[in-house]
Amino acid sequence: MSTFIAVINFTDQGVRAVKESPARLAAAGKLAEALGVKVKEAFWTLGQYDMIVIAEGPDDAIAAWMYKVGSLGNIRSTTLRAFNAAEMQKIVGKMP
Repeated sequence: MSTFIAVINFTDQGVRAVKESPARLAAAGKLAEALGVKVKEAFWTLGQYDMIVIAEGPDDAIAAWMYKVGSLGNIRSTTLRAFNAAEMQKIVGKMP
């Protein structure tokens, strides 16, 4: 399974309904499970981004999940593929 980090900003619609944000995350988590994605951590943040979500799953399942969640109109996200130390060691081990 791959690890992804999503940095999220609320849209105007999302911030107007910010009180619903915890419930939206719970619903997104249920959708994630149905797609074979595990939400490992989620944080609401102050500063440049409104939330950070760390999830694991197959690449196509993460993509489907993030597209669906984004299509609801409450967030915009940038999703990053993340590598732990063991994965990075394998990657650099393949370098000539």
